Amino acid sequence: MPPRAALDPLTMTDEMEAIDEATQYRRKIDHTLARFSAAHDEMEAEEAKRRERRERLSPTSLIESTRTALQRVVTTAPSPEEEDHAEAELTRLQEKKQQKIERSARFGRIAAAVVAGLVFLGIGGAWGAQTYFDAKFTQVSALDENSSDIQDADAQANDENFLMVGSDTRDGASAEEGVGTADSNPGARSDTVMVAHIPADRKRVVVTSFPRDLEIDRPDCQRWDPAQNKTTDQVSPRQKIAKLNTAYAVGGPACVTKVIQQLTGLRINHFVGIDFNGFKEMVDAVHGVTVHTDIPIDDEILGKVLMQTGDVTISGDQALNFVRARHVKADVAKSDYDRIKRQQEFIGALLKKVMSSDVVLDPGKLSDFISAFAKATFGDNLGVKQMMTLAQSMKGLDSSKITFLTVPTVGMANSRGNEVLVVSKTKALFDALRNNTPLPDPNAPVPVSEQAPPTSTSKSKSSGNSKPTSTRKSTSNG
Repeated sequence: MPPRAALDPLTMTDEMEAIDEATQYRRKIDHTLARFSAAHDEMEAEEAKRRERRERLSPTSLIESTRTALQRVVTTAPSPEEEDHAEAELTRLQEKKQQKIERSARFGRIAAAVVAGLVFLGIGGAWGAQTYFDAKFTQVSALDENSSDIQDADAQANDENFLMVGSDTRDGASAEEGVGTADSNPGARSDTVMVAHIPADRKRVVVTSFPRDLEIDRPDCQRWDPAQNKTTDQVSPRQKIAKLNTAYAVGGPACVTKVIQQLTGLRINHFVGIDFNGFKEMVDAVHGVTVHTDIPIDDEILGKVLMQTGDVTISGDQALNFVRARHVKADVAKSDYDRIKRQQEFIGALLKKVMSSDVVLDPGKLSDFISAFAKATFGDNLGVKQMMTLAQSMKGLDSSKITFLTVPTVGMANSRGNEVLVVSKTKALFDALRNNTPLPDPNAPVPVSEQAPPTSTSKSKSSGNSKPTSTRKSTSNG
């Protein structure tokens, strides 16, 4: 040790020796710094303990410790027997999974084959049934889709126009029916002529009826043989003034199609001829049809056809006379227009019944109806598919979109007893149908130049038919 005198008195003092005031001050500073240092060390130690505790209790640390513990358990060395057992179990599970996959694939292939077979059989069965029933329809030559009488041909692309003619032949009629026989009433008559127009967008259906006494300019037509359902080589010359029903009586389907295309400008692409006698079997096949009538149908010639009013389900015999009745006592005018309304009512009701689930889902009823319909009808471009198009179009639409009307006439027979068209209104109506535009107002006044001259001998054929069209929205027919 160096001698005490050589030491720096500022760095080394002795508590026992006498010190001056400056030394005492330095000692106080030393003591304060020592206390601060000790306190800092204590605080640092406590903070280190807190950090260690936080780290030990943190989620990450807990997860890691858990994972480590699990690893220790998992990585525990198994015995050879355990290893063999685990390997065998894994192999068994893999084989079971593979078998399940193969079984599912096999079942999938079988199911696909079954479905494909059912679809094939369904399509084949439907095609076979359609072919079978189509073969029952009597085909005639009636259409001329390239006629110069067709107007606005481009606008009519994909439209469907069904010309429906009720042929009131007496073939097969019995004396009890009160309608005459083939001997007393030879030939065929078109007591009903209607055109059902369905535009390409299928958003409406308009059924227009033509009075059988409508005055027409009948063109040259080949004569028709109703017994053989075909035209002959003989030509019936043009008749400038004739009734509409003579067109069918003289020239059959082709002649009446030609006349209607001249009057309307429509492209007639379906002809449907229906023998009224066939209505009996059609109605009976579907177990009756429900029609609505506000008056009893008591005909001066046919007798008491239907005495109930309201919604009434009629049989085949009643249906036949319902569409034929022309001299009903309760009819105000006793005209052809009243019968036209009943015919429209009946046809709409029949289509509604045929498309109902009661018939469509009953193979027996549906088959009987198609057989009866095919037996009673003849046509051109006519078959099951075409008639379903008409029926489905009328069934699928809201009733407000199905309109039944009569071609506009002056509403009063002329001196020859014929109904006369209101030419301007007829043109407006069929322009709207060909171009799929809104129908003209049926209540618009008849131009003065086309009004029937007042006479003391002429009488109105129908109190409401002075209007251009006698329209009626389908109610029970939709």
